Amino acid sequence: MKKKAKNRIKAVLVEKGKTSVWLAEELQMSKNTVSKWCTNTMQPTMETLFEIAEVLNVNVQELIVATVVK
Repeated sequence: MKKKAKNRIKAVLVEKGKTSVWLAEELQMSKNTVSKWCTNTMQPTMETLFEIAEVLNVNVQELIVATVVK
């Protein structure tokens, strides 16, 4: 079964022309942690999600994948 994305961090980084290494340095976090967010293996906390949005100069909603509940 294909894993569903929960965040758009990787997509927004690409849109901004930035890398996960750059984001890790900006947030002073490990590259491994940021890589896990980008692959949706692990999710950042809400607090960290707001920090990511600030660093990327986007609304936090742009980093979240909307899901439809049936």
